[in-house]
Amino acid sequence: MERLLVLVRHGQSEWNLKNLFTGWKNPDLTEKGIEEAKAGGRALKAKGITFDVAYTSDLIRAQHTCDLLLEELGQPDLPTIRDQALNERDYGDLAGLNKDDARKKWGDEQVHIWRRSFDVPPPGGESLKDTGARVLPYYMTDILPRVMAGEKVLVAAHGNSLRSLVMILEKLDTVQILKREIATGQPMIFRLKADTTVDSSEMLTG
Repeated sequence: MERLLVLVRHGQSEWNLKNLFTGWKNPDLTEKGIEEAKAGGRALKAKGITFDVAYTSDLIRAQHTCDLLLEELGQPDLPTIRDQALNERDYGDLAGLNKDDARKKWGDEQVHIWRRSFDVPPPGGESLKDTGARVLPYYMTDILPRVMAGEKVLVAAHGNSLRSLVMILEKLDTVQILKREIATGQPMIFRLKADTTVDSSEMLTG
């Protein structure tokens, strides 16, 4: 039995383009982001992959990416579950700020710590550890059981919410995960063993 899990980070958003901290703010995709999502769908189609169910976050950029992927696969009506458990990390007081302006306000070193430490949250926001604390229980109770039952599952979400999953799937420690970049619009294919660990993985480029 195949146990297939595909993770996709949303395509470039309007705020990615403007170099703004986004978090739970809700900008849509840019034209480039739309094309990245479509290219991801085409790459999956070329591999002959289709899905039984999709999961996405409560934010439009991930939902739009999911819709575009499924359209490319000819599955626009696939059952899709939206949940804020899969939302991007909440950047709190940084959300909406230009990253360069944030560095001027708080200093390069402090902003770097907020962005790249595992367990230090920005003011009013979440650390990667905090993000994992809501993503992983949802994965264990809602997503993983369907994968283990043989359903082919797509998750279209965000850099940090997916990083929380990749940390577990790839058995990365708290230092390694911070260096693990997740490209926009490029599907990550994981095939799982019966014990829920990874049997094989592959990154697709559009």
